[in-house]
Amino acid sequence: MYELVEVRRNDVFTNSKIIAEGTNNQHESIVAIIRKYENDISDFGNIDFSDLKSGKRGQPERVYYLNEEQATFVITLLRNSKVVVKFKKELVRQFYSMRRFLIEKQSKLWNDTRLASKANRLKETDVIKLLAEYAEKQGSTHSNKLYIVYTKLANTVIDCKRDNADVMQLNNITLVENIILQTIRIDMSMGMHYKDIYKDCKQKVEQFMQITYLNQKVQLPA
Repeated sequence: MYELVEVRRNDVFTNSKIIAEGTNNQHESIVAIIRKYENDISDFGNIDFSDLKSGKRGQPERVYYLNEEQATFVITLLRNSKVVVKFKKELVRQFYSMRRFLIEKQSKLWNDTRLASKANRLKETDVIKLLAEYAEKQGSTHSNKLYIVYTKLANTVIDCKRDNADVMQLNNITLVENIILQTIRIDMSMGMHYKDIYKDCKQKVEQFMQITYLNQKVQLPA
């Protein structure tokens, strides 16, 4: 959901590499602009950075983290090509969405929903543990990976990490995890093969996503 921004110290930031990639510029060019106008950018807050080890010839590469005002100022210094304008629009949208989410995350409703989601998740993992034992008896040699497999399946209904999910997304993943755990229970009681149980769970998740128009572009794991 938030590919262009991240939360650092309870504020929302993008970084120089993201700006470079999003505007089809070399990272070195964006860094040069930031250094040239460092005093002006600092008027909008301290400029944070980190030195990564992925630079050319093994040299550290400095990546700058910019808040919304700083990033907006830097982008105004770039030529307004179609690519730059498109990136600006998406960056503004994501800054706004993340700030709105941070406000929501402080609410009692979000915290209550998150706790309910965690409780349901524990129920699902307990059932998956039983499924792993069930699958092992049926000859599975990778039953210990079922937790990852079913987690990946459930997470397809949201396009972000759980801690970055809003109330609606948390409710959706709780519903999907409940569908999965109930399907596993019923299918095991019927003696279904563990591979067919996964297929059944996947089909039901697909049906849920179709009905609710969730993440239609996402390809569910095979």
